[in-house]
Amino acid sequence: MIRNSVDRALRDRAEAVIPNGMYGHQAVGLLPDDYPQFFSRAEGARLWDADGNELIDFMCAYGPNLFGYGNPQINAAFVRQMEEGDTLTGPTARIVEMAEAMVAMVSHADWAIFCKNGTDATAMAAVVARAHTRRKTIVRAKGAYHGWAPLFTSRRAGITPEDQAHQIICDYNDVASLEAAVAQAGEDLAGVFAAPVKHDAFIDQAPPDPAYANRARALCDEAGALLVVDDVRAGLRIARDCSWSTVGVEPDLSTWGKCIANGHPISALLGSNKARTAAGKIFATGSYWFQSAPLAAGVATMQLVRDTDYLERIETLGQRLRDGLAERASAAGFGLRQTGPVTMPLFLFEDDPDLRKGFCWSSAMLERGVYVHPWHNMFLCAAMTEADIDQTLDAAEGSFKALKAAQPLAPVEKMAFLTA
Repeated sequence: MIRNSVDRALRDRAEAVIPNGMYGHQAVGLLPDDYPQFFSRAEGARLWDADGNELIDFMCAYGPNLFGYGNPQINAAFVRQMEEGDTLTGPTARIVEMAEAMVAMVSHADWAIFCKNGTDATAMAAVVARAHTRRKTIVRAKGAYHGWAPLFTSRRAGITPEDQAHQIICDYNDVASLEAAVAQAGEDLAGVFAAPVKHDAFIDQAPPDPAYANRARALCDEAGALLVVDDVRAGLRIARDCSWSTVGVEPDLSTWGKCIANGHPISALLGSNKARTAAGKIFATGSYWFQSAPLAAGVATMQLVRDTDYLERIETLGQRLRDGLAERASAAGFGLRQTGPVTMPLFLFEDDPDLRKGFCWSSAMLERGVYVHPWHNMFLCAAMTEADIDQTLDAAEGSFKALKAAQPLAPVEKMAFLTA
């Protein structure tokens, strides 16, 4: 049985001083009721909740953990820079070193601008596209997440129609839909935004169709617009280059974040020389965007990206997990759909419209020491081992048995909106 008395006490305190007790993607209101809200520490591929329960973590802090929580090499670079200076009146050489490292790594990139969050980078990308073209309209795919800025958010509270004017929605991987959206934009097309893969919540993930990606590139070229790949979530987990390099397509702009400094706060907008002048004209800044310690962590992360086989190892581990789960789900009589890259998996059960099976199974996994998510894509990190995967598969086997024993399952009321 999971201990949660400390977590429950912290939730009570948080309710008094934080709206809803927590906000954004860190709120657990749409997770099973036994999932912890608060954590105390983390190391490698594991984290401990506020009550001291140890968990193999397949969320990796929603993506930032690439080389393991507390990676010694990355943290040492961060600490050294902290001792020399962090938030200063001007930047240190670390900003140049990080820009050099990312430009050298990403084939389409000739320059870099650093900020703090993915939303910073995607908002800047939209502004740069509009500054470059002197046009207004952005085309993007339905359901794609490009941050919380008013232009992109799907939540309506506090958002005016004017905030989301001058954008047209298409269907991801649907060439005809993309062409129709671009035609509707006409001579006002500033840019096309694309997720690296279809990684919307609650639904099966899908890789980019090469025909869709190539058509997006061609349409932008024909219109003189900019193609933007939002690699905040998937960057460095699918390729060492921009994720669309896997289908042979180079964007004009790409946005990065999450794991480029292994969890230290930094994000980036990268661009080609085509957009350099426009990027130099816009005004975008922040008090902490030029912090040197996170940039030092980023430089160390880029070195590990270049010099280790981290990507090949997490791909191997991800395939081991996928194969093992498929075998165990089948043996237990359950249809388990595993989609997305093996380094960023999503698990959904067949015949489970309100996720009652997913909730039951995920809770059983939590009780067995493994943190998985019932409706959001997950992540593997380079600190994981074959032993971690095997422990996860043992937990999964026990959880499939627990799910079978729990039948019939009651509806999950908090997920009723999925079937409305």
